[in-house]
Amino acid sequence: MTFIRLTGVTKAFPPSSKGAAPVVAVDDVTLEIAAGEICGIIGYSGAGKSTVLRLVNALETPSSGAVEIDGTDITRLSERDLRLLRGDIGMIFQQFNLFDSRTVAGNVAYPLEVAGRPRGEIRARVAELLAFVGLADKAKNYPEQLSGGQKQRVGIARALATSPRILLADEATSALDPDTTSEVLALLKRVNAELGITILVITHEMDVIRTLADRVVVMEHGRVIEQGAVFDILSAPQHAATARFVSSIIEDVPTGEDLAVLRERHPGRIVTLDVREGTAAQADVFAALAHEGVRFEVVHGGINDIRGRVFGHLTLALTGAPDAVDRAISAAAGFATLTEEDNRG
Repeated sequence: MTFIRLTGVTKAFPPSSKGAAPVVAVDDVTLEIAAGEICGIIGYSGAGKSTVLRLVNALETPSSGAVEIDGTDITRLSERDLRLLRGDIGMIFQQFNLFDSRTVAGNVAYPLEVAGRPRGEIRARVAELLAFVGLADKAKNYPEQLSGGQKQRVGIARALATSPRILLADEATSALDPDTTSEVLALLKRVNAELGITILVITHEMDVIRTLADRVVVMEHGRVIEQGAVFDILSAPQHAATARFVSSIIEDVPTGEDLAVLRERHPGRIVTLDVREGTAAQADVFAALAHEGVRFEVVHGGINDIRGRVFGHLTLALTGAPDAVDRAISAAAGFATLTEEDNRG
């Protein structure tokens, strides 16, 4: 069921100087996010992804179009109703945004205090959340005494304080090292799996999308240029900008200098095997090559596993008698797509 829907949304900001054109940050964006889904929005700086986030939590009003949450067009809500809506949305920030003057427990308690919850309820909820994020022993510490990963865990606990149905994460791992990033992403997956919270993640890191998201929306110059299931986008990107993001984490077929280096290092013929879920096993291809007495070596590429679904490219160097290699390639092509790089393009 669609939980968050943007339909034909445009957001233009006033020009920075007299006579200049308005700045269009979001341009005719339409997207849907299902209840309980983790959706990632990725794009380079200026793509409009953070503006989309601010439109979802009603910190910005669209110039045109509709933003709906659970069937309600939030652009038509009164200020009072918007305040109630924001209580149903948790926010996680890149720079943590913690109060230095408050303890860890005090930071988590803050949204509950603003909401006017009873003290006993606040104490119980804070203890529950700190246990959930693994910081029960840090309740009396101050932010300056915490690592970056611990600070972000506090931020997540604070975002969950009012039991929101939506969690918005704005570059939540950009300030963290790789190991800490993995821990925070694992925690967000727990939040989604155990609490059923819909999560919208803004990032410029494709590895965050691969690790965390169910679906991905790719933005460029304020527009959505591609969207779909993470497996589909990673295994077969359709837009050049998407392909650039994907190439940062996925080994593609060798071209240009990479291919020239492979030819120099490896004798014989260079072929690439496309591996995708539902196609023949690699073993069938390798058996066909071996049957003709052809030796093969994997010299480039790799196999990627996205939530149990596999795809990738394996570039092989084949050596043997020319006629045997011809027969081997022909036989292997009966099991999977096999492209000879010398003849590609």
